[in-house]
Amino acid sequence: MEWGTELWDQYDTIERQTQWGIDLIEKYVKFVKDRTEIEQTYAKQLRTLVKKYSPKRVSKEDHELKFSQYQAFINILNELNDYAGQREVIAENLMQNIFAQLLKYLLENKQERKTYLLEGRKAQQNLEVSFKQLDNAKKRFERDCKEAEKAMQNAERVNSDINTTKADVEKAKQQANLRNHMVEESKNEYASQLQKYNKDQNQFYFAEMPHVFNKLQEMDEKRIQKLCEAYKMFADTERQVMPIIGKCLDGMTKAAESVNESTDSRVLIEAHKSGFERPGELEFEDYSQMINRTSSENSLGSVKSEPRADHRTIGKSKTKRWPFGKKNKLIVSEDFSHLPPEQRRKKLQQKIDDLNKELQKQLDQSEALDKMKDVYQRNPQMGDPNSLEPGITETNQQIDRLRQEVQKYETWLADAEGKLVARNDSCVQYIPHGDRSPSLNNNGSHDKESPDTTYSDDSGQEPLPQPSSLSEFDDFEDDLVHPIGSSTALYPFDGNSEGTIPMAEGEVLHLIEEDKGDGWTRVRRSDGEEGYVPTSYVKITLSRQ
Repeated sequence: MEWGTELWDQYDTIERQTQWGIDLIEKYVKFVKDRTEIEQTYAKQLRTLVKKYSPKRVSKEDHELKFSQYQAFINILNELNDYAGQREVIAENLMQNIFAQLLKYLLENKQERKTYLLEGRKAQQNLEVSFKQLDNAKKRFERDCKEAEKAMQNAERVNSDINTTKADVEKAKQQANLRNHMVEESKNEYASQLQKYNKDQNQFYFAEMPHVFNKLQEMDEKRIQKLCEAYKMFADTERQVMPIIGKCLDGMTKAAESVNESTDSRVLIEAHKSGFERPGELEFEDYSQMINRTSSENSLGSVKSEPRADHRTIGKSKTKRWPFGKKNKLIVSEDFSHLPPEQRRKKLQQKIDDLNKELQKQLDQSEALDKMKDVYQRNPQMGDPNSLEPGITETNQQIDRLRQEVQKYETWLADAEGKLVARNDSCVQYIPHGDRSPSLNNNGSHDKESPDTTYSDDSGQEPLPQPSSLSEFDDFEDDLVHPIGSSTALYPFDGNSEGTIPMAEGEVLHLIEEDKGDGWTRVRRSDGEEGYVPTSYVKITLSRQ
């Protein structure tokens, strides 16, 4: 069914209907905008909520993070933050895919409707002009007919009057003929205008207005279809993020299920277990012995004497019997002696582990500096070996300091555990800074130096014994090191410097030692020739263990 056929006479109705459709789109656009603002506000409030309850700075040393219940709460906050992000995605998609698109279409729809309505009004104005021309022609024809009738009656009256002259009669007849001629002209004009109007009216009602109405119908149906798509997109926008929102909710559920009350209890015990023994039973203090002894001495009349020095003074016990009272502020000591035994042992062990990690870093750095110095000595054009001396000296000093710290804390740890430190394990050999150089054992790894003098801590313990000779330490062995992989030459290398070997492009060599940070890799040929090549010139492939 078409508007041009069925609603040919309902121009005002069609105009109101198309305007109502535009108003509906405007209302829906405003609705989507308000919904977008609600989503944005909701997401912002969720992020503010997460920020409010999240820890300011998260560190592995935080005691609360060790509890599964707190970790679960942090995970829930993270999931809620991701959930807020999905609400922002919904707001963004609503704004881009519905609000912006509909707003653009709305402007186009208004312009298209205006064009069609102007076309209809123009056709209507043309028909009205044609009708006015017809009406004017009709009125003139009617007026001319009346004037001609009057002229005819006047000519008959003059002709029948015997008193009138022949000239008057002729004049009256001429006037009547003139009016009849004007009637004929106005009649033809009226007939012509009537024919033109009927043609214009037929064109208006059967061609022009149906065309305009059908265009308006097509426009309105397209608008309805566009609005329907926007309705669906409104639901699809949220449906698209539902899987991710579901994952966020699943993450919250998983975080809740990860809470373990037994684990949290064990964490609390491990963190605060003191290691003290429970207080023993109180002994009965007999105050009546002093009374009996005094009365006996008075009855004998003897002089009152002072109590013997080996008698215990009866008074308040100074032993702490109740550990749950208000604690005084403790002074933190370096050996953690202010802590209970169990906590002291854990702190000392953690401190030793940290020192060993730092010591290993310094050893690796010292090894890299020594190797770089050796390369500079063999290849002076690459750098000055003396420029590395300050760094080597400072690194060696750090190594000495860290070893002393490790020894000191190991002694305190042994004391805390109630064990004796093995003498041979705690002795340290001192090597002067200038004589320090890393040595390679049979496996290609560097042995750690040991000081030849021993140090005692501030606890007053006697010095530990020194090793009898340097023969207790491994020396460099000349056996070939087993390859740890292969290296393929990417570019040719001359190998003119001392300690290096030449190689051709594409040549495959055995990998003996990886780059330690100085830019050189140690390799060996199949014939046994060994040396260093630039790391950037080869492709390294490590063997699988």
